[in-house]
Amino acid sequence: MGVRRLCAVVLAALLAGCGPAAAATDPPPPPPARHAPDHALPVAVRTFTVDPAGPRPLPVTLWYPGVGGRVAPGRFPVVLHSHGLHSLPELHAALAVRWAAAGFVVAAPTYPYTNRRASRFSRADVRNQPADGWRVIRHLVRLDARAGDPLAGHLDVGRFAATGHSAGGFTTAGMFTSGHPARLRSGVIIAGGGLAGAFAGPSAPLLFVHGTADPVVPLAVGRAGYRRAGGPKAFLSVLGQGHGEYLTPGRPGFEQVLATVTDFLRWTLYDDRDAGRRLRTDATRPGVTTLDDRLADAGP
Repeated sequence: MGVRRLCAVVLAALLAGCGPAAAATDPPPPPPARHAPDHALPVAVRTFTVDPAGPRPLPVTLWYPGVGGRVAPGRFPVVLHSHGLHSLPELHAALAVRWAAAGFVVAAPTYPYTNRRASRFSRADVRNQPADGWRVIRHLVRLDARAGDPLAGHLDVGRFAATGHSAGGFTTAGMFTSGHPARLRSGVIIAGGGLAGAFAGPSAPLLFVHGTADPVVPLAVGRAGYRRAGGPKAFLSVLGQGHGEYLTPGRPGFEQVLATVTDFLRWTLYDDRDAGRRLRTDATRPGVTTLDDRLADAGP
C-alpha cells in the first residue's frame, strides 16, 4: 500500500474531516515572557468547565506553577494538550506535571465524544476538536483578565503552544489552519499526522514525535504530515517503539521525548535559544531516538 493511500485509510479511520480553526483578530500581545525558570517549580492543579451550559461543555484540567497554595510569581506561556481516543487528561499527567514544573501552564480539555468515559463515543468527532481547542484558548485569554481569579495576570496570552497524542495529534494539526491567530506559536504532534487544511496560516515551528513501530498510526502517516508542514520543523523518531509507550516514565525513549519536547517549548514560547540548540543533543541517543531537523538556529 502506497503512502498516499495509507494516509487516506488511517485518516478515514480516525476522522471524518476537519473543521477550520476559528479565525480571530488578535489584540496587541502582552510584554514578552520573562526568562524560563532555571529550576523545577512546584505544581498545582485545578479544574473548570468551558461553556458548561452549552451544547459541547469542555471540562479542563489545568496544571500550573504554584507556590504555597498560590500561583507562582510571573506570567507563564500556555500549552494546550489534547488527549487521544478513549483517553483522559489525567492519563497525560506524567508529561503535564513536568511541563508545568518547567514554567508552563498546561490546559488539557476532556473532549465530549472521544474521551474514555463518553456515553456516546464517536471517533469522527475529532473533526470538531480543533474548534474546541480554540474555545479553551479564548476562555483562558478572558480568564487572564478576570479580576479576582487566581490566574489573572499570570497567563502569557500571546504565547500558546498546542500539543497532542494520537487523535489529539490530529486535533493539534487541525488548529494550524489558514487564519489561525498568531498567538498559537508552536505545535507538537505525537503519534499523529495532518488533517485537510492543516499547516496553513502564520508559520509556526512544529515538532513531530513518532514511534517507528507504531501499529495504530503508522510511521508513514506522521512522515507525510511532516512533509506537508512548512516553516521550521523537526521529526523525532522513537526507534522500535509503538503508539505511546514512550510517554510513560521509565519506558525506553521517555527521557529523550520529555527533554526534546520541553526544549522545543522553551525555545518557541520563551525564546530560549540555548534550549533550541540543546534540543538537538537531547533528541539523539543511539538506538533510542533520532532527529530530522529543519529548525532554524535563530529563535522562532
